[in-house]
Amino acid sequence: MDILSLFLLACALAADAFAVSLCKGFSVKKLELKHYLIVGLYFGGFQALMPSIGYFIGIELAHFIDRIDHWISFVLLTLVGAKMIKESFAKEELDDESLNQFGAKAMLVLAVATSIDALAVGVSFAFMEEFNFPLAIFTIGAITCILCILGLKIGYHLGFDNQFGLNLGKKAEFIGGLVLVLLGCKILFGHLFFN
Repeated sequence: MDILSLFLLACALAADAFAVSLCKGFSVKKLELKHYLIVGLYFGGFQALMPSIGYFIGIELAHFIDRIDHWISFVLLTLVGAKMIKESFAKEELDDESLNQFGAKAMLVLAVATSIDALAVGVSFAFMEEFNFPLAIFTIGAITCILCILGLKIGYHLGFDNQFGLNLGKKAEFIGGLVLVLLGCKILFGHLFFN
């Protein structure tokens, strides 16, 4: 996977966490340094952890399915991307009480929920040729951390208009889903026509 594809993949995987961070920014009364650290570490950490788990699961299965690995990558990335696109059109109401929580339990639930998709993407990593696993995990975690910190800051400044920010989060989720679908197609077509 080339560096541009990895960067786009990381941004796509971060879309859910960015949207949640944006919404958290709406509801926080006074934004402090600890809020940035909490959001960045929880979301960035879990976005790096889940594909790592998926990768090692995929490695265990790789020797059984190496003839269809490109199809598996294509299907997983396309399904995750399609799910994100579908969710970007779902109606959602903001729950100020839950969004304003920065405690360990609330953040753990949100971090796991927004990184489940990354587990499936991690499985697809095991089937990619010329793949730099440490670089991918670092990039995904770092970009998610940065985007979530930005999302928190943007949400805080747009807090006067929650619906605008929610729409912005939905657009980010849609674009992220589209990027995953396109990356899945690139992997499949690259293997079928250029190998």
